[in-house]
Amino acid sequence: MKPITIITIILGYFLLLILFSFFIGRKEEKTNDSFFKGNKQSPWYLVAFGMIGASLSGVTFISVPGWIETSQFSYMQVVLGYIVGYFVIATVLLPLYYKLNLTSIYTYLESRFGTYSYKTGASLFLLSRIVGASFRLYLVANVLQIILFDELGIQFWQTVTITVLLIWLYTFKSGIKTIVWTDTLQTLFMLIALGVTIYFVSDSLGLTSSTIVDFISDSSLSKTFFFDDVLSKDYFWKQFLSGAFIAIVMTGLDQDMMQKNLTCRSLKDAQKNMFWFTIVLTIVNLIFLCLGLLLTVYAQKNGIDAHKDDLFPILAKNHLGSGIFIFFLLGLIAAAYSSADSALTSLTTSFSIDILNIEKKYNTEEQVKVRKKIHVLISLLLIFVIISFKYLISDASVISKLFTFAGYTYGPLLGLYAFGLFTKMKVKDKLVPIVAILSPILTYIISIGTAIYSFLNIDFSNCEMHQTKWKCAVEFASTHYYQFGFELLLINGLLTFLGLILIRSKQN
Repeated sequence: MKPITIITIILGYFLLLILFSFFIGRKEEKTNDSFFKGNKQSPWYLVAFGMIGASLSGVTFISVPGWIETSQFSYMQVVLGYIVGYFVIATVLLPLYYKLNLTSIYTYLESRFGTYSYKTGASLFLLSRIVGASFRLYLVANVLQIILFDELGIQFWQTVTITVLLIWLYTFKSGIKTIVWTDTLQTLFMLIALGVTIYFVSDSLGLTSSTIVDFISDSSLSKTFFFDDVLSKDYFWKQFLSGAFIAIVMTGLDQDMMQKNLTCRSLKDAQKNMFWFTIVLTIVNLIFLCLGLLLTVYAQKNGIDAHKDDLFPILAKNHLGSGIFIFFLLGLIAAAYSSADSALTSLTTSFSIDILNIEKKYNTEEQVKVRKKIHVLISLLLIFVIISFKYLISDASVISKLFTFAGYTYGPLLGLYAFGLFTKMKVKDKLVPIVAILSPILTYIISIGTAIYSFLNIDFSNCEMHQTKWKCAVEFASTHYYQFGFELLLINGLLTFLGLILIRSKQN
């Protein structure tokens, strides 16, 4: 496919989003209430549908299919855990947020513990979301660079700058109100791309609608549940429980995702949104895993060297035809930007309200001016971080890195909210930032401690002749010692909870 065709598709897509946002916000007053909360007038079904794309993002679109070759359907164990997490969000967290009429969900920490806890929680979110959003955008920008911009002589930093600028263009006016509608459109594009790709790949493998289910279920790659080895990172209960807590922290304790829920007209609407969102998201994740299996089988059958995050892009560009490539491109962009645009808005919201306290310091007119400046500064920060990742990320799947990082940054948030909701104890507020810093450090020490211990206790005389010491050490550790996975989040949260008990105040 000619580069001019690809550029036309991308520009046409963004032109549609910009026009869409213009018509949505043309009669809207330029107020922060609209930018931050959408005037609390969003229909719940639009929020639910749009949240699908925001939750999945370009990471799911690329990395989940690429995981199948090495991890089979084990990711579905995490997705099933999400269901439990979303139930907790709908029944525990959303009632709390609506009762307190919050704009930023971290305001709760101020009323429960104090200013230091509040700023700590907000700062943890800002760090988590900046890195998380940058991870996602890096993945998409890198794919666009490989399939298009390298041929045109456009450098990576230019690709990233243009990408973030386009997001800023259709979010700067009405913020979350625009995003609720544009995310709906982008989720639709993503699901269409997913369905069309599955249809054509299955057809290339000689499968029909009546045989595809049996083909997937009979494949060894579709193994979903792993109960055999408790030491394995794929062990069911480790992944299931991790999935539940990942959902709680990366949705329920995340300003990005909760900001959409808080635009619903009432608590009842927000809970209906979470209910239907959970059902659809579970099904869509399963379909992505099925796509990954079909793509993996297709690559193996045709002797194509494509693995992990390169699997889908390489097949779409070079082997599945120009029609599939167009849908892949649209789906990838839609998945990426439905997550990135809300991240930019939520980061602007949190920094403006939680860090700068603009609602307390400025009049309405000044608040709007400050928010616009923050919106630009956050955009520039995202550009800088994404470009930095170009030199920091190796060949591992991005989704694995994303969840690992989330375990360290969201863990203290999990401990803070759990302590606040399930105890009546107060804490020495000034010591909370210290606990929030030490907990991830101790978690990291625990995670590498088992690896060091296993290495020091290996008897290399038992290694096979063809093995290097490093390969022998890795294989020995994988079968004899506990492997940490997403449950680092739980350890981190527990350490934070225990730390808060240690700094509890006598006044309870």
